[in-house]
Amino acid sequence: MDDVQLGPVSISMIEDNLYLGGLAAAKNLEVLKKYNITHILTIDICPLPRTVTEQRNLVTRFIQLSDQPREDLLSYFDETDLFINEGREKGIVLVHCYFGVSRSATVVIAHIMKKYQMSYFEAFDMVKAKRKIVFPNPGFVSQLKLYKDMGYQIDNRNMHYKIYKLSLAAFRVRKVKILPQEFHYLIQPDPSLEQTEPEPNVYRCKKCRRILAAESNLLLHESNGVVCKETYFVEPIAWMNVLQENQGKILCPKCSTKLGSFSWIMGCQCPCGIQVAPAFYLTPSKVDFCNVVKNLETTC
Repeated sequence: MDDVQLGPVSISMIEDNLYLGGLAAAKNLEVLKKYNITHILTIDICPLPRTVTEQRNLVTRFIQLSDQPREDLLSYFDETDLFINEGREKGIVLVHCYFGVSRSATVVIAHIMKKYQMSYFEAFDMVKAKRKIVFPNPGFVSQLKLYKDMGYQIDNRNMHYKIYKLSLAAFRVRKVKILPQEFHYLIQPDPSLEQTEPEPNVYRCKKCRRILAAESNLLLHESNGVVCKETYFVEPIAWMNVLQENQGKILCPKCSTKLGSFSWIMGCQCPCGIQVAPAFYLTPSKVDFCNVVKNLETTC
């Protein structure tokens, strides 16, 4: 009874108390009763009808998301894993999207990866053995691999996760020609301002000594397996004029010296040959790396 076809209804048991299926299964009250489903996780464009969500014996959770490679499913993995774990402890969980092929399969694979500390390929094979039609889109596959690299939890400080979120923002900028409000949180605080826990290592303007970026703002890349230091690519920072423009110069906010450039859409090519997009970079000859006790506007 691992893989059951009830006409257009498709539902597969992945593990004890965990099923993966399509919309037809999630909407069918008889199917839900047959398999004793108590929790339903929906990843789709539209929520389930009230005839399902208002059932007293069901706990439902809806995540609105289309099956597109640029959709951000990764950021929900901690939340979906918690829902699945709680549901499996209390009853039986059905995870579904429209067909039960990509979105819902991705969420179940993420759950299996974390539970067994597996790689994407190991978890994919395990789920596919139970439901042959699973096939996450390429974007979701990349997100699952990044999930493992972060230790199976969302880490906002992880450099690769920062780059991933910036790439999502850049994709939206290409469409609407401006950074949408929902991505403004990616703009980092000005490190020159006094902070409760200041970072000791900073980058300063070589001319006026104004603090420009903290070491944690650096987004490293490799060239031929070696970390490149020919250009300092950083996160967008509050003092940069990057909200209203797609590309432009990065000027020191104190002395107006040109420090570098930025481009949300085209990105920039590092002298090492690597293309970085989106890109916000400081020219090494224009800045100094300093180690200070307090991250204040003092000369180092």
